[in-house]
Amino acid sequence: MIATAVIMAVVFGIVFFVVQETVYQNLDSDLTYEAEKHTDEIKMLGDSIQFINKAEWAEIEHREIQVNPVFIQLFDKNGNLMDKSPNLNEDELPFRKQEQFGGYFNENLNKQAIRQIQIPIEQNGKIKGYVVAAMSLESSNMVLLKLRHVLIISYLLLLAGLYFISRYLAGRSIIPIRNIIETTNRITKNNLNERVNLPDHRDELFDLSSSINELLQRIENAIEKERQFTSDASHELRTPLASLRGTLEVLIRKPREQYVYEEKIRHSLSEIDRMTTIIEQLLLLARLDSKLNTSAFVSNKAISLPVSILIDEILSRHKQEISAKKIALDLSLEAEAMVPKYYANLILDNIINNAIKYSNKNSKLHIIVKIEPKGIVVIIKDEGLGIKKEDLEKLFHPFFRSDALNHKEIFGNGLGLSIAKKAADAMNAKLVVESELGVGTTATVTF
Repeated sequence: MIATAVIMAVVFGIVFFVVQETVYQNLDSDLTYEAEKHTDEIKMLGDSIQFINKAEWAEIEHREIQVNPVFIQLFDKNGNLMDKSPNLNEDELPFRKQEQFGGYFNENLNKQAIRQIQIPIEQNGKIKGYVVAAMSLESSNMVLLKLRHVLIISYLLLLAGLYFISRYLAGRSIIPIRNIIETTNRITKNNLNERVNLPDHRDELFDLSSSINELLQRIENAIEKERQFTSDASHELRTPLASLRGTLEVLIRKPREQYVYEEKIRHSLSEIDRMTTIIEQLLLLARLDSKLNTSAFVSNKAISLPVSILIDEILSRHKQEISAKKIALDLSLEAEAMVPKYYANLILDNIINNAIKYSNKNSKLHIIVKIEPKGIVVIIKDEGLGIKKEDLEKLFHPFFRSDALNHKEIFGNGLGLSIAKKAADAMNAKLVVESELGVGTTATVTF
């Protein structure tokens, strides 16, 4: 409103001054014409300057009514009055010494505003006197005064009208924003499924509402994953605890043989080891999820080693399981590429571990390393159980195990691939898993 008020004031001011200048230019043009016309109607006798046809001029003024009379007056070079038009009667036009070489100015005659011009009379290159012509400014001033009043009143009315129209339009345009604010204020963790209503027009508010809805959807998904994660973690920890509690309760019911105690203790220790593994993996997932803690692993990225050595170390750790299933290794290490030890170990160890666990007996495990323009590529392919197509998109969810009930003999908690995916994201690597049920699974890691 302030900017609009300033612009309107400037425009109205320009309009007023343009009209005023036009009025003055018209008056000045008429005054110049009258002064130059009467300059040819004077005679000079020595130092005296007189009108030639003053009597005829007076008779014309008596015979005709002049609507906008012109007053003419003659001065000598010192500013002394020499002669004047009959319509001046006893009045005299003022003389200005500073206007010796001509000029326009405003004066007063009988308390009425007049516009006046003063031009020199020259003879033989010397100034002999001055012709002063004047016209009334009253009508012009009245027009300018009315114009000024009209502009001021119009300015105030337009400004007031613009204020209320702008307030109305702003109120209408703010309604969608108010709806957004009210909706977002109502939303809590208990009703994250509520969404902001999208405006009818696809404008900036539509984009804002869509972005807020997308943000709410991501938050809802994250909280849902957190709830599912908490539920799955509780279940995974509750199972070994229940088994441990049941074993101990059986032991204290009555005295038993030494071998029974040893057997139950070994079973209890295995359940404790299982809980320890789950807790360690949960802590690792939490650290990988936290950007702050992930940045603490930057020093580990600096420690690199050849990928072939890393794969050899991982296979050595799983040598017993490989021998038990009589899995043949097919290694094709085309390049001696360096990879970050910490993250690469997390990724490859979990993938190779899964490949061994789900491989069939007497099958092959293929591991290929090659360098491509997009980076270092490690391909791990097993000839195992495979994964259902509909389960592939859930593969990296914590605690998810495809068709776990049909493979109870395979130990696992569904955290391995989650850890591998988080580690890959932390180092900007790419992990892709492809699988065909009953044929096998192929995991491709691009560092």
